[in-house]
Formats: sequence, structure tokens, C-alpha cells
Amino acid sequence: MTLPLLLASQSPRRSALLREAGVAFEVREAAVTEFTPATATQWNPATLAERNAVLKAAAVAAPDRWTLGADTVVTRAGRIFGKPASLAEAREFLRALSGGMHEVVTGCALLGPGKTEIVFHETTRVIFRDLSEEEIARYLAEVPVLDKAGAYGLQEKGELLVARVEGSRANVVGLPVERLLPLLRECGLVQDVGN
Repeated sequence: MTLPLLLASQSPRRSALLREAGVAFEVREAAVTEFTPATATQWNPATLAERNAVLKAAAVAAPDRWTLGADTVVTRAGRIFGKPASLAEAREFLRALSGGMHEVVTGCALLGPGKTEIVFHETTRVIFRDLSEEEIARYLAEVPVLDKAGAYGLQEKGELLVARVEGSRANVVGLPVERLLPLLRECGLVQDVGN
């Protein structure tokens, strides 16, 4: 019997996506210092997300288990938006993203027995509405954003901000399930729901 996947993330959004997909998993906190746009200025968004995903997965990996690490960043016009350090920075992020298209990049690292390493990223385009200062203030008052790349969550009142999503909505929430599930199935980690 295959042991459950180790998820190197305490994100309730990632846990919910895996649960909905029928994946048996166990959460392990990855106590690491993540790379940030400020500490990894030479990396593009995909490299930053992938390196953080590997860092998290490696921190909790066990030799006989499959481990998943993931990291999400938001990018627009060459700027990378990680998690805001304060509400003031979150407000500035939302102003910068207002009225245009940005990309949400999630890096995934799947580490397995025999030092198997599968690393990839998925990119989704998100178009924001033109946001007024009042709309930004309302969103920040209603949604906790300090743990969210780009200072917003599609699944939490995203309709207040987002005009359109081009690509995987699950990727914007935190995991590119459409790409991840076939890999997890090959590893024997997906329980067929309803069977």
C-alpha cells in the first residue's frame, strides 16, 4: 500500500484542492526561509516559484514517501508580487494590479523514493477590473491577504477584483490540479472518488 502524500504546506487552499481531487495526504510544516523577489533578483517568476517549491518539499521529505511542495507568485510587467508584508503593501499591490493583466505562476516539486524529482510550473493569466480606492479598501477589510501572493485570493471574494481568468483557476488558488493529478495518479496517490 502506498503511504499518503506528504504536503509541505499549511495552506488550507492547497489542502482543499487535494481533498477534492481524492488525494490522501498528510500535512507537514516546512519551516524554511523562502526565497523572495528581493533575495533572488536574478530569477524569473517561474524559477523563483520552482526553487521555493523544491525548498519546501526537501525540508519535510522522507526517503520512502512522495512529498509535494508548491509556491505561488504573481507577476506583472517584470515585477514579482509575493506575499505582502503589511496591509499598506497589500494596498499598493492591488493598485499596481488594477485594470490590467497579470500572471499567476505556481511552481510544484514532487519528490519521491529513489531521489525522484519532478519539478514544473503552471502559468495562468488573470485580468483585474479597474479598482477604485474604496473597492480596494473594502476587499482588504473583508479578506485576510497577508498570506496570499499578490494580496488577493480568487476563492475569497475574487469577484470583487477579477474580470476574467485565462487558464487554470485552481492554479490561481494555489495548485495546478489539472497538471498535478496525472502525476499523482502515476505515483499511486490518487483515490478514485466514488469507487
